[in-house]
Amino acid sequence: DNASAKQLGEYLRRGGFVLADDLHGPRDWDTFVEAMRRVIPEYSIEDIPLDDSIINILYDLDHRVQIPGRRHIMSNDGQGNVQVQMPHSPHKWRGIRDSNGQWIVAINFNMDMGDSWEHADDAYYPLSMTSLGYQLGMNYIIYAMTH
Repeated sequence: DNASAKQLGEYLRRGGFVLADDLHGPRDWDTFVEAMRRVIPEYSIEDIPLDDSIINILYDLDHRVQIPGRRHIMSNDGQGNVQVQMPHSPHKWRGIRDSNGQWIVAINFNMDMGDSWEHADDAYYPLSMTSLGYQLGMNYIIYAMTH
């Protein structure tokens, strides 16, 4: 509703930070974009550059791997051979900057970083994805706390 959009916009303009994760496909994207237009219409969504501090502030993540949801893992033999079938691609790291150039919204599109945390104790979920998810999450937290 309008009151919630106004309140979230005020939070972001005052230095708040939002992480959007588990957005998949054009329907989710269109819904999210429309919501952000109501919340902070003066700012636009852009791709996060590979060398940006939000991605590398604590852990240097020099590659961009699509972090799958648990439901998209088709097989895992426990030896590092994992078959993933994501329904949408490409995956994108995107965000919204404020008027000072600081990221106020981070967007994991066509990924599910939350599942990498949620299934950290699940032997079927790939350890490499859990590690990447935690590293990316820590980068977001440190960035949000220091910018």
